[in-house]
Amino acid sequence: MATLRRLREAPRHLLVCEKSNFGNHKSRHRHLVQTHYYNYRVSFLLPECGILSEELKNLVMQTGPYYFVKNLPLHELITPEFISTFIKKGKLILSLDKDTYEETGLQGHPSQFSGRKIMKFIVSIDLMELSLNLDSKKYERISWSFKEKKPLKFDFLLAWHNTGSEESTMMSYFSKYQIQEHQPKVALSTVRDLQCPVLQSSELDGAPEVSCQALELFDWLGAVFSNVSLNNEPNNFISTYCCPQPSTVVAKAYLCTITGFILPEKICLLLEHLCHYFDELKLAPWVTLSVQGFADSPVSWGKNEHGFWKGGEHLYNFVIFNNQDYWLQMAVGANDHCPP
Repeated sequence: MATLRRLREAPRHLLVCEKSNFGNHKSRHRHLVQTHYYNYRVSFLLPECGILSEELKNLVMQTGPYYFVKNLPLHELITPEFISTFIKKGKLILSLDKDTYEETGLQGHPSQFSGRKIMKFIVSIDLMELSLNLDSKKYERISWSFKEKKPLKFDFLLAWHNTGSEESTMMSYFSKYQIQEHQPKVALSTVRDLQCPVLQSSELDGAPEVSCQALELFDWLGAVFSNVSLNNEPNNFISTYCCPQPSTVVAKAYLCTITGFILPEKICLLLEHLCHYFDELKLAPWVTLSVQGFADSPVSWGKNEHGFWKGGEHLYNFVIFNNQDYWLQMAVGANDHCPP
């Protein structure tokens, strides 16, 4: 009975849905993409499409690189050289357990998702402010903490939006450490005879027997990306899920999934291309772009603290219609603020 009771205590989830138009000067689509920093998976679905255009394929193949650095001392990220080479603005955010926080001697604040017994603390360091005050007691204290008092080392994934310097800068800068360059993994597939929900861009809540709700579309996308059968066959004991109604069957749909450390700037380029997908006549009435964040990211959007409880999810999805309308769906799990 205790196990059953725990299963029933499902963690809280939040899903925010909104609609707008890419031509609306108040549209938030760029800002919300640009401030979701830590992305590990990007997927898009193109109904009634059998092959990618060369331009879109090139964008997909240019979503890297990113880097893996093993046992990198934390103090390397506050040096004047690192900040002047890679940082224009930004903060170093540390999510620390109680013992480590106390050992660093740094100033921070309890996690906003702490219970009565505080076990996690957040330390935020403004790198630009720090670099402009190298003679300050604050810089001396932080540097002493990272180098001597509590010399922390971590394995890091690093990605950098290159604005003109050589691509090899990251590799050469950390050459004295174990650094590897990686390209995101790209999976391309064609799904045949796919049953798709009927959607109307003006109806987030759907219309009975006319169109499906945004929430139904969100669940359906999860099933498609997970390669779940949508037939609800009586002998299928793994899944009884079926496509929401009303629906239509498309002869083929193109599914692309990119996995790695993917910068918002790269996702903006993909979204911009999909915004113009319908500039040429297409059979499909809509396409989707879905982005998932790292489960253990310290933030979700902007400076919003992200906590990992049971799932660590924070993600968003665009449904892009052929009239330039779009739906934006943003979801987080427990220990997260409501999406912006």
